[in-house]
Amino acid sequence: MTRPAVFTIAAHRAFADALAAGLMALHGPDPLRLARAIVLVPNNRAARAISDAFVRRAEGGLLLPRLVAIGDPELDERLGGLLDPIGAEDEEPIPPAIEPLERQMILARLTAEARAAVGEPIDGGEAIRLAGELGRTLDQLLIERVAPARLRDLAALPELSRHWQASLEMLETILGRWPDELARRGRIDLAERRNRLLDRVARRWRSTPPPGPVIAAGIGSATPAVAGLLATVARLPQGMVVLQGLDTLSSDEEWDALGPHAPDENGERPARPIESHPQYMLKRLLDRMNVGRAEVRGWRWGGGRDARSVRGRAIANAMAPAMFTDKWYRLPPTERRLSGVRAVELANPAEEAQTIALALREAIETPGRTAALVTPDRALARRVTAHLARWGIVADDSAGTPLSLTPAGTLLLAIAEAGAEGFAPVPLLALLKHPLVRRGEERGAWLDGVRRLDVALRGPRPPAGLDGIARFLRDGDEHARRARTPAIGWWDGVRPLLEPLAEGLSRGSATALPALIAAIREAASTLAGDAGWAGPDGRAAAELIAALEATAPLGPVDFPVASLAPMLRLMMDGVAVRPPQGGHPRLSIWGLLEARLQHADLMVLGGLNEGVWPPLPSPDPWLAPRIRSELGLIGLDARVGLSAHDFAMALGAPEVLITRARRDSRAPTIASRFWLRLEAMTGGLTREHRLPAWAADIDRPEGPPRPAGRPAPRPPVEDRPKLIAVTKLDRLKADPFAFYADTMLKLRRMDAVDADPTPAWRGTAVHAIFEAWMLEDGCAPDRLLPRAHTLLDGMAAHPVMRALWEPRLFEALKWIAGRMAELTAEGRRPLAAEIEGEIAIAGIRLTGKVDRIDADSNGQLAIVDYKTGMPPSAAQVAEGFSMQLGLLGLIAERGGFDGVQGIPVDFEYWSLAKARTGGFGYVASPVGGRNGIAPDGFTALAARTLTEAVQTWLTGDAPFEAKIAPEYAPYADYDQLMRLDEWYGREPIGAEARPA
Repeated sequence: MTRPAVFTIAAHRAFADALAAGLMALHGPDPLRLARAIVLVPNNRAARAISDAFVRRAEGGLLLPRLVAIGDPELDERLGGLLDPIGAEDEEPIPPAIEPLERQMILARLTAEARAAVGEPIDGGEAIRLAGELGRTLDQLLIERVAPARLRDLAALPELSRHWQASLEMLETILGRWPDELARRGRIDLAERRNRLLDRVARRWRSTPPPGPVIAAGIGSATPAVAGLLATVARLPQGMVVLQGLDTLSSDEEWDALGPHAPDENGERPARPIESHPQYMLKRLLDRMNVGRAEVRGWRWGGGRDARSVRGRAIANAMAPAMFTDKWYRLPPTERRLSGVRAVELANPAEEAQTIALALREAIETPGRTAALVTPDRALARRVTAHLARWGIVADDSAGTPLSLTPAGTLLLAIAEAGAEGFAPVPLLALLKHPLVRRGEERGAWLDGVRRLDVALRGPRPPAGLDGIARFLRDGDEHARRARTPAIGWWDGVRPLLEPLAEGLSRGSATALPALIAAIREAASTLAGDAGWAGPDGRAAAELIAALEATAPLGPVDFPVASLAPMLRLMMDGVAVRPPQGGHPRLSIWGLLEARLQHADLMVLGGLNEGVWPPLPSPDPWLAPRIRSELGLIGLDARVGLSAHDFAMALGAPEVLITRARRDSRAPTIASRFWLRLEAMTGGLTREHRLPAWAADIDRPEGPPRPAGRPAPRPPVEDRPKLIAVTKLDRLKADPFAFYADTMLKLRRMDAVDADPTPAWRGTAVHAIFEAWMLEDGCAPDRLLPRAHTLLDGMAAHPVMRALWEPRLFEALKWIAGRMAELTAEGRRPLAAEIEGEIAIAGIRLTGKVDRIDADSNGQLAIVDYKTGMPPSAAQVAEGFSMQLGLLGLIAERGGFDGVQGIPVDFEYWSLAKARTGGFGYVASPVGGRNGIAPDGFTALAARTLTEAVQTWLTGDAPFEAKIAPEYAPYADYDQLMRLDEWYGREPIGAEARPA
């Protein structure tokens, strides 16, 4: 028997270039001989890489061989006439394959029906997700040629939990129905069709070898069909198989330890294979090809972008199985040295991306030098691309961007999320602000209207639906209407654009997925027009939506609207949008799949953290690990092994830079196991110091830092306000700059969109209750709780907040009603509530709004202020702060409230907070008690305190210095404006700014 023609290109050589050089040398100067050759490659990306390698070596023109990607869905078209030679009419035609999305929808329906049959119903979105996983499991059974009937024999394994037994029974039920579904459509699975095509090609080539050379290059799949075809190719008269990076240097003991292992003579289960090893899949392939490692010959030709051969030996040693790593201590230094490999650890992904961008830029500044970033971290790749764009360098990310992250994809998601959430403010504004909506000449006017709506929707969430927003814009108090009224006209014009979406989703929620997809499509066309379907991402989105509309009737019958956005995101994550070619010719950004078979002069291997490279194994929700092992399927760790092989091959470039960030956006990271292996074997990788220093220099300002000082604006006295509210005195004294920003600059903090109700909102709600109780019910104790129920039912508030706050509020209201009944019995009666008052004092006007003023039986006044939280302490009053009640009493004493005459003698805070004695609600007073302030002198103290502050800052020329009494300035509305973090704690508080 002839020796099989199996070769390997070592890891330290550029595979595509070495392959091209060798084939051109083997087939001589005759260009037609090479043109008659067939080169089998794993995928279309590999075909392009090998084609480019031939072009680089074609000095005077070249007729390329036929490159066939055996992973291509249209494999029969790629192989062309090889599948239909003369005299093969007796062979039965292979049925066409079912479309992947059509298959997923049918499997989703079968899954939903199977779950419902056992009393565990799931929604349509979850059924589609599980169907995707089921499709992958089914493909693995097909490519490994495992009959579904074997599942029945394994259901009774004693080691299986009830969960896995139920999953196995359900899987058996679904797969039992699946052949009938395929037969009705005259289709077969794509994996099964590829198996049959490859088997047919192998049979024909064994009987009638092709007239020209056949080369299988870079194929590492160990499936039976692929292994059978490669075994045939290796034994053809003009055939050869060229593997990538087969380890021929390690000992036989190490090689045999990888597995798979046969059971011992006692029938005991063998040791688990080391599927996470980079050579495991190649060993599995050779075993199925019936080829021994000793029969594999080395490829004699280099690719021109090769490292020294010692690099290949070091890589093999670094990737030794764990039980053999003790040999590192016995290796000579030359066998474990990684010359040309540098490492750099950065603080975070932003620094890592900046450093990588600098390394790539430095490399391509040398004429003819190539550079590539290889990383499975798509976020890191996008960061590097953005950094390179700062210097005018366009880098094509050949791995592409998930459709869900492109403008067209995010538009579809925004539409789905806005409709599913009843047009809640956040998703609604995200949709209306989307860059594709009204792109063009209308964009400016459109954004003006969106901004007005944004301002109007600040604060707690309005009622759901388009009608709820319309009512919300027309409701509210005077302050709210000032913000909402400007948006009404624009919203009335936009609402008709969204009504078809609302109606479509409403119908679809009770019927089926097709209505939901149609509503999304129509909304995208209405809001964005042609811009929503233009460009590579728009075309990909259009194709996906068209496919979903066509296949959705085959899917689950009922589909909830809430599952629409997650389902769309799941589908779009599986669609990679690749930009048109046109980037820098010597610079590449590759994913792991795209980097296979390719080398550059500088290879940057980024994102070397555990969970990123290698990625975490994805669990199989259908088959337990024990079941996979019994069926002969590869384990979940096989993906780690493929990732390890990709790393080992990329490590063979002439110059390599490996990078990692010590933490990501959430937590500290753990270095990749590959990184740790290299560190352990070499005794410490050579560190790169120049690039991180350059990255730091880019953003470092020239000269020493010049932090901002404490702001202290000093406007002219004539420009200073001559009016102050009773609630603003504390701000003026404790934080004059905040008073200046609020009163003179007219800056106001905006509430967040869809915000939880703040303490201020709760205070406004409580004051509205008490005002209506006074004006409409005369403070009748028995009318307080009904009045509160009526007002709160009409206010916009999050249900969770109401559930937590309202029980406490009504407990406090019960206490207030009881307290009011006691005071009424003592002869105290309310005179006024929520009225404005004003007096002239110290050259300015003092204004205030009092919550309630009562009169006792002697005609003396009581000033009442409602608090939803804790009232001010006596210490604050003693320090000259919290004079609000005293200032309100001063206005009342001087006749500033219309219809109110008398001398205030009682000053009371009615707090709705929890009392020390238990329960909610109590009365506190800033006068009397231990603080030594007599009730009849409180208004005089308040007048003196106000006059001193006015003479210092309003009629005087003292600067409005920031945070002179920070303990009494708790609000941070203007901290960013005053650049507090730059000076606070560094500069002493200016005592001269305080009033005496």
